[in-house]
Amino acid sequence: MYKYEFTPQALKQLKKLPPETQVKIIKKLEYFISTDYPLVFAGHLTNFSLGQYRFRIGDYRVIFDVEDSTMVILAVGDRKNIYR
Repeated sequence: MYKYEFTPQALKQLKKLPPETQVKIIKKLEYFISTDYPLVFAGHLTNFSLGQYRFRIGDYRVIFDVEDSTMVILAVGDRKNIYR
């Protein structure tokens, strides 16, 4: 079973988003970790300086690394600006 945790920077980015978007992202993360293998929903990143994986949640992206059974959320943001 996986769990997730936000870095302080990612939590700050999440809090800047509209409340309904925050709820949507949290619900989707909860859904992903409730499955047996949540990395099926993730895409690999080519630039590992940002992180190893990303989730696509509508127009938003969640960048994260996996440490044991914990997803460490590194960044949350709009798809237009997240990779800059």
